[in-house]
Amino acid sequence: MSSPKVLFGFHAVGVRLKTAPESIVEVFYEATRRDARMRQFLERARAAGVRLIEADGLRIARLAGTQGHQGVAARVQPLAQARSLDDLLDGLEAAGGAPPLLLVLDGVTDPHNLGACLRVADGAGAHAVIAPKDHAVGINATVAKVASGAAETVPYFMVTNLARTLGELKERAIWVLGTSDDAPQSLYQADLRGPTALVLGAEGQGMRQLTRKTCDALVHIPMRGAVESLNVSVASGVCLYEALRQRSA
Repeated sequence: MSSPKVLFGFHAVGVRLKTAPESIVEVFYEATRRDARMRQFLERARAAGVRLIEADGLRIARLAGTQGHQGVAARVQPLAQARSLDDLLDGLEAAGGAPPLLLVLDGVTDPHNLGACLRVADGAGAHAVIAPKDHAVGINATVAKVASGAAETVPYFMVTNLARTLGELKERAIWVLGTSDDAPQSLYQADLRGPTALVLGAEGQGMRQLTRKTCDALVHIPMRGAVESLNVSVASGVCLYEALRQRSA
């Protein structure tokens, strides 16, 4: 069995309690916190049969690696997910359900941004998030907390060569649609109902040149105010929910 990892915060630990309580090794909670939110959390944990351990804030902070733990941290076993992007796509094809909807992040290194992107991806029903190994942040405790449980539900694949991976997606008839401020076509003019991979770059820098060249097409998000661009997690939400809207119409 692989080594346990740490989740912290009410959202992240609460989602694991809801979806896979059997994977929780133990939950540490700050005994001096007796507010309604903590009481409700402990009731759910006891009902799930989870091992509870009283701890002070310093011990939980050491376990979580941050002071922003809200008085709750858990040691958990990783959940089984598709071992590779190919496995995931093969499974989607075999299931014959909704066409793939993928979020590709090029150059997102801030864990708060990645966590927010994962949360949006989960909400919009994206099947996976993809990022390059050498220009991205991995899943860590901060990402898991910001993602509010989505780091557990949305597969996150870090690939060695992003351009090659995008080429492989195109070979599977997945439309690779990049976002760029200078693209002539608006997001709302694009047809996102079929198999689609939405590619977003880091705020400010945007996509790398090779990534941009590999896309089938580029679109922009209309901006009507003074700011020139959106945070990558906000932009991800705009793009993914437009795809969800079109697919639900």
